[in-house]
Amino acid sequence: MQVYADNAATTQMSRTAIDAMLPYMETFYGNPSSLHSVGQRAKEGLQTARETVAAVLGCQPNEIYFTSGGSEADNQAIVSAALNGARKGKKHIISTAFEHHAVLHTLKKLEQQGFAVTLLDVHHNGIVTPDEVAAAIREDTCLVTIMYANNEIGSIQPIAQIGALCKEKGVLFHTDAVQAAGHLAIHVKEQNIDMLSLSAHKFHGPKGVGVLYARRGIPLTNLIEGGAQEQGKRAGTENISGIVAMAAALKEACDHLEENAAKTAALRDKLIQGLLTIPHCALNGDPEKRLPGNVNFCFEGIEGESLLLLLDDKGICASSGSACTSGSLDPSHVLLAIGRPHEIAHGSLRLSLCEWNTEEEVDYLLQEIPKVVSRLRDMSPVWKDLVSGKKQFLL
Repeated sequence: MQVYADNAATTQMSRTAIDAMLPYMETFYGNPSSLHSVGQRAKEGLQTARETVAAVLGCQPNEIYFTSGGSEADNQAIVSAALNGARKGKKHIISTAFEHHAVLHTLKKLEQQGFAVTLLDVHHNGIVTPDEVAAAIREDTCLVTIMYANNEIGSIQPIAQIGALCKEKGVLFHTDAVQAAGHLAIHVKEQNIDMLSLSAHKFHGPKGVGVLYARRGIPLTNLIEGGAQEQGKRAGTENISGIVAMAAALKEACDHLEENAAKTAALRDKLIQGLLTIPHCALNGDPEKRLPGNVNFCFEGIEGESLLLLLDDKGICASSGSACTSGSLDPSHVLLAIGRPHEIAHGSLRLSLCEWNTEEEVDYLLQEIPKVVSRLRDMSPVWKDLVSGKKQFLL
C-alpha cells in the first residue's frame, strides 16, 4: 500500500485547481498587462482570482498581493513593517521561537541591521498566550508576527485574541497562515490581522504561488523592483495559471472546510491513539488545539532519518519535520523550543493527513510504524543502554 502522509510539506493538486489552471495555459495565456484581447482575458482571470481570495479571507481585493509563495509573503510583510516602524523610531519586533525559517531568518537579518527581536517561549504544548505577548510589547514595538498554526507540531495559536491585543496597543500584527489557510476558518477583519501569508500548495493548489494580505493603508516595501504589477508592489509578470488555480483550490477547500476538518481530525485522533500504545513515545504539540491532520511524535532510542527511510520502504511518505530543513542533521528547532532534549528531538516523526486519506491507510500506518520503531530499537545501542538501565528513559 502507498500512503502519502506528508501533506504539511505539500499536497496533491485537486482536479478543481487543475481544471481552473489549464485554460490559462492553453487559451488565455496572454500577459495581463497587454492591451489586446488575449491579454485582457488573462487580466480578467487575475481580477476574478483576487476577488475570490479576498472573499475567502474577508478583505477587499486591493488588499491582496500575489507572490511566489509563503516565504516571499513572510519576507515582504516583516521587512515592510520593520522599515515602517524604523521611520517612526520603533525598531522592536516580537515573534516566537518556533516560527518557520522564512520568519526567523528574516528577523535574524533585521537584527543585524539594528532591530531588536524578542522571541517568546511557546511552552510544552507549543502555544503562546496573549498575556505573554502583552508583556513583551514595548513603546518601540513595531510588529508582532506569530504563526497561525505550527508547520511541524500543528499547534494553533490564539490569533484572534493576539490580534485584538495588537490593535489595542497600536502594533501591527502579521501571521504566517501557510499551514492554516484552507484548513482553519480565517477572517482577517474579525481577527484583527493586519498582514497574512499563505501558500497554494498547502491546500491542493500549485507550487510557486502564494498571497500576501496587507490591510489597506500599510505601506509595503518592494522586494522585487521592475514593472508596476501588483499595485506596484511586486514586479514581474503574474503567474496567471497558478494564481487562478490557487483561488479555485482555496475556495473549494473553504467551501468544504468543516466536513474536511471533521473527517481529517477523526483520522488524526485514531492515529494518535494508536501510536500512543508504543512504549516510550510522546505526542508533540497540544492534544486538542492542533491542525486537523497533524500528528507529530518522538520515539526514544531511534533516529528520525532511519525511521523515514524504512517507512518509505513500506510505501509510507512522512517527514521528521519541516520539508524546508529535511536535509539538515540538526534536531528540529520547533521540538527544542517546546523543551524536547536533543536526543529525543532526533527521533521525531511528522505524519500530516488530509481529507483524501482513508481509514484503511491509517490502519496500515498503525500496522507498520510500530514494527519499524521496534526494528530500529533492536539495532540501537542507545536503546540497549536504556533497557539495561545504563541510561535513564526520558519518555
